[in-house]
Amino acid sequence: MKKHGGCIINLSSRSGLVGIPTAVAYASSKAAVRNHSKSVALYCAEKNYRIRCNSLHPGAILTPLWDSMLGEESNRKQIIEEITRQIPLKRMGDPKDVAYAVLYLASDESSYITGIELTIDGGILAGSAASPKSD
Repeated sequence: MKKHGGCIINLSSRSGLVGIPTAVAYASSKAAVRNHSKSVALYCAEKNYRIRCNSLHPGAILTPLWDSMLGEESNRKQIIEEITRQIPLKRMGDPKDVAYAVLYLASDESSYITGIELTIDGGILAGSAASPKSD
């Protein structure tokens, strides 16, 4: 990569951007991925390598990782509805949502992008569940 350039895309999590008291080790490891990506991006730029480095931070993407949290088939739909009520876009993400972000960051169209953290969470981090209700 030093010779020809390239793009590094590290997969982190929304949990790497906020505190998660019930998943301290997981959240901390994902935060480390975020900082590592930024450090690598700056290092490569400083060395004049044509290597970009970015991190992706998905949240609430409907993958098998959620299976244990969603429960059995009988409760699954209700739990997903409860989760989606808290997401501004009112749905959980699909793995394709993450794949399209990877395609963009790996493409020439993102040639001026390095050191970013791209959150793919349906707007969860854009606001707060504790925000006042509008009239």
